[in-house]
Amino acid sequence: MARGAIDIPARLRDYVVARGTRETAVQRALRAATLKAPASGMQIGPDQAALMQMLVRLIGARRCLEIGTYTGYSALAVALALPPGGRMVCCDISEEWTAIAKRFWKKAGVSKKISLHLAPALETLKQLKGKFDFAFIDADKENYRNYYERCLKLVRRGGLIAIDNTLWYGRPLDRRDQSVDTRAIRAFNRRLARDRRVDIVLVPIGDGLTLARKR
Repeated sequence: MARGAIDIPARLRDYVVARGTRETAVQRALRAATLKAPASGMQIGPDQAALMQMLVRLIGARRCLEIGTYTGYSALAVALALPPGGRMVCCDISEEWTAIAKRFWKKAGVSKKISLHLAPALETLKQLKGKFDFAFIDADKENYRNYYERCLKLVRRGGLIAIDNTLWYGRPLDRRDQSVDTRAIRAFNRRLARDRRVDIVLVPIGDGLTLARKR
């Protein structure tokens, strides 16, 4: 289970997963495979995946978008929650990591639901048309504002945008931290708090997940 800004005892985290999620065998296998990767901390935890699945089902999502796919765990979770005929567009630039994703999507039987675009996400987003019900942003922090603005145009009214890492290991609170990523998250959170085009809530799960519902 990925660790972020929310530090709870390991036994309690295990309990949350055991009693609060219904992770499939393929999901568990993908999570285990990702833990062997050098950047395994980029993977969301099963509790966050379960929350996203619940949200997708609650809003009746049929068309979803993901920016930043890595090894495909979050996309797998969302695809499993989609109804028959549901579709998902995934944006990433790594052929290496998404090769793992495709292998596990196939095992789970959701490959036909997912369209993977290997290109800079902003290029892909410019080409997309129609309305999406749900979007998940989990990519380079410098472009969070750009990704969000494009998603806001693509997501339908009443649709949901979920933005990962908005607590960023607690670093936005540390004014001594002026790194590019921390400054980007700090500025994004500040701007989103004032954005009246959406209703928002920052959920303290994983490394912080902000939900923005388009008004």
